[in-house]
Amino acid sequence: MFSKKMEDAFNAQINAEFYSEYLYLAMKAHFEELHLTGIANWFGVQVQEEHAHGLGMYDYVHERGGKVTLGEIAKPEIKGKDTVAIFEQVLEHEQLVTSKINALVDVAEAEHDRAALSFLDWYIKEQVEEESNVRQLIATLKLIGEDKKALLMLDRELAARTYTAPVIG
Repeated sequence: MFSKKMEDAFNAQINAEFYSEYLYLAMKAHFEELHLTGIANWFGVQVQEEHAHGLGMYDYVHERGGKVTLGEIAKPEIKGKDTVAIFEQVLEHEQLVTSKINALVDVAEAEHDRAALSFLDWYIKEQVEEESNVRQLIATLKLIGEDKKALLMLDRELAARTYTAPVIG
């Protein structure tokens, strides 16, 4: 049985995943304006990943017999003024998403919903990977500092990143 409490918690997380997609789309546009197309590409892959994460939960709610209720998506705000600060915002955002998924797991545990716990295990592992990847990029960007040539080399490297559709669940 998929409880109303579980359905509401999943719907809130679906909204959070689509907000992440929207935030990363804004960041992609920012870096495209700076002609850092590799970093923009990195964000483009993030956009696709977040979309898949949201749809994965969307499909799961339907599969469990629940009703998806889509809420408003807030306007994204880029707080950082430079590349490091923007990626620090990304890390902060991913940590927030992790806390929201952990809260969703808490609801599943309270509802004794083992199917949801099993499904959410993939998202927990994904968040560990997301945070680790962003931490690595921040470390690299801090090493680069003001070196424009090194930034362009990183930009070229990030241009090679491609999207691979995840197998969720």
